[in-house]
Amino acid sequence: MAEVQDGYFDSSTDSLRVEPIYESFLCPLSKQVMRDPVTIESGVTFEREAILKYFKECGSGARRLVCPITSKELSSTELNPSIALRNTIDEWMHRNEAAKLDVARKSLTSECSHSDTLQALEYVAEICQRSRSSRHVVRKVGLISLITELLKNSSPKIRQKALESLRFVAKDDNDNKNEIAAGDNIRTIVKFLNHGHVHEKEQAVSLLYELSEYKPLSEKIGSVPGAILILVGLSSSKVENLLTVDRAEKTLENLESCEKNVRQMAENGRLQPLLRLLLEGSSDTQLSMAAHLGELVLSNDVKVLVAQTAGSTLVNLMKSGNREAREAALKALNQISSYDTSAKILIEAGILPPLITDLFTVGSNQLPMRLKEVSATILANIVASGASFESIPLDHNRQNLVSEEIVHNLLHLISNTGPAIECKLLQVLVGLTTSSTTVQSIVDAIKSSGATVSLIQFVEAPQREVRMASIKLLNNISPFMGQELADAFRGNFSQLSSLVRVIADNNGISEEQAAAAGLIADLPPRDSVLTRRLLQDGAFSTIITKVIMVRQGEIRGGRFVNPFLEGLVRVVSRITYILDDDPDIIAVARDYNLTPLFTDLLQMNGLDTVQIVSATALENLSRQSKLLTKIVPAPNPGLCFSIFPCLSQKSVATGACKVHVGICSAKESFCLLEGKAVEKLVACLDHNNEKVVEAALAALSTLLEDGVDIEQGVTVLCDAEGVNPILDVLCENRNEALRQRAVWAVERILRIDEIAYEISGNQNVGTALVEAFRHGDSRTRQIAERALKHVDKLPNFSGIFSKMGAA
Repeated sequence: MAEVQDGYFDSSTDSLRVEPIYESFLCPLSKQVMRDPVTIESGVTFEREAILKYFKECGSGARRLVCPITSKELSSTELNPSIALRNTIDEWMHRNEAAKLDVARKSLTSECSHSDTLQALEYVAEICQRSRSSRHVVRKVGLISLITELLKNSSPKIRQKALESLRFVAKDDNDNKNEIAAGDNIRTIVKFLNHGHVHEKEQAVSLLYELSEYKPLSEKIGSVPGAILILVGLSSSKVENLLTVDRAEKTLENLESCEKNVRQMAENGRLQPLLRLLLEGSSDTQLSMAAHLGELVLSNDVKVLVAQTAGSTLVNLMKSGNREAREAALKALNQISSYDTSAKILIEAGILPPLITDLFTVGSNQLPMRLKEVSATILANIVASGASFESIPLDHNRQNLVSEEIVHNLLHLISNTGPAIECKLLQVLVGLTTSSTTVQSIVDAIKSSGATVSLIQFVEAPQREVRMASIKLLNNISPFMGQELADAFRGNFSQLSSLVRVIADNNGISEEQAAAAGLIADLPPRDSVLTRRLLQDGAFSTIITKVIMVRQGEIRGGRFVNPFLEGLVRVVSRITYILDDDPDIIAVARDYNLTPLFTDLLQMNGLDTVQIVSATALENLSRQSKLLTKIVPAPNPGLCFSIFPCLSQKSVATGACKVHVGICSAKESFCLLEGKAVEKLVACLDHNNEKVVEAALAALSTLLEDGVDIEQGVTVLCDAEGVNPILDVLCENRNEALRQRAVWAVERILRIDEIAYEISGNQNVGTALVEAFRHGDSRTRQIAERALKHVDKLPNFSGIFSKMGAA
């Protein structure tokens, strides 16, 4: 029998010597060692697969069927297995494999060359692909531990080949997988995923996939720090090769068999396995997944995904589960509900009715307070979503979240629980009163329950969150309950003082401060008792200082600075509402130099409320000017003018205000002219906001009122180029309130003959006055009539009648 010298390593390598291969072992067609030798009619032996392929080709090509070696014609295609030869080949292969494995083991245990080590690893990979028994032999001869040691080799090629060899060693052999996973080997393999070369990473993830096919190893792989995180990153990578991405994904799918791994995946952004177990798992599994979901920090997109996928399941757990399941569901729902979009999905899933039931149930079936706190938090989150709660029924009686009975129960619960629940339920009411569609229902319920006093008490709460929620709620309802709140504050001034202390805080500008300022600002401005209390607490000094600092940019408060400033200005303006016949308050207004302050605030373009309040305050102050000006005697007209009074003109004392005919100043008498406010008020007449225009016009009208020199007032308006803007306001006819004020002011202006003559030709003004005469209320018609007479648009019948009477 001839020999063929052919090893499985490179023939040039002397490090591996194996038993030679015999020619009879080779298939004449494939030239490969036969695994399933069969003999045909000619007596020649072939590999079964090779000769069958030959017969098929003969049949399809309509060729004569002959032996491919002897060319002898064949009468049949019968195949006879050559069992003796197969056994001989098997024995040879086993001897050869054993010899090669022995050489490979020696190569891996000694200081071999780089190429010998690679050849040894190559042979191990080849032999393990032949049969499971070969992989068993590899383990028996102790090669696995030797190969795993090579994972720490300095050569990238050897590390890569070692990973590849281990993958073949592990294939379909759980014992081999266990041995590969022994010690710190999995941690070493995982390191290649993050720090290895491209090919090392590919082989490492493929090896991990093979190991993960054996379920008992899933937990061990997942327990390696960072393993799941890295695999999640690889599975969603856009830059790794497709094989690496696919193997990472399939490895993760295998690791899902362990709940601990599923929880880790969820923590690292792969949430679908957890949701799948939550939906399809056993009761215990559902409980475990819900509990873990409640511990995760979820992005807003993930919250929406969870709400869509598992919202109904969690709501059902909350409704019908045992105490432990309800707790887990509540904590998960707490997470999901903290984003508006996902909160609305939970509303559709029916979360509100069981949530309200949990909060209001008392007795043996009630939730522990710590879980009621979670329920209250969820409800606060749900309400913050801004859904239409008046259209969402809570029970068969069609009650909703803003029904009087429900609100009464919430108010009762607020008064009878601890700070944590109080805070959340106050936040619920804050959310409901933020909406214009539900605030009136809440206000009505608060009034009917008599809860105003108890709600105000929370502004003194030591817990900042409770205090802030209370102040925000009171601020929301103050436009509807200003008088009721004022009455309550009068019963305990310390609560009003607490609000002032909040405003006085110097740590920037907070939402709480803006709400506190808005709350005080909404209290009835003419309530002198509250204003005096604020004076007593030093509130105005603090608030005016804050206003000036904000105006000068010394305080920055982000998104709360504007509402804060608006509230502060409104609070300061309270002083101007109680000036009448009160020297003490007038002295306060002087001390704080209010006229220049409000004049400056008129220039805060973009803050309409500040401009409106400032103009109104200047109106209130200006009305006092004619009473506070210091009248000085007019100079002696002299003999000539006393004999001929027709030659005299109205004289004004030197240095006197020509409008108020006395000594005026911005500080002492609140004079608009002396305070340089007229031009700034005129500028506001061109404002887009009708309320700003109306307030500015009202302030300017104080220069034309009875008790002042109207002619000089008109002159002041002319000098400030204010007459035409007032005429424009009349002609624009933007609303009835503005028209009434404009008609009144124009009539006063037209009392000056020169102006009346000039305006008589203005058709727009005439038309506007005629419209006011025809369509205004009785007072406006009377004033418009007088104005039309000034410009000769109506006859002056009173003059005619007087002449007829004389006749």
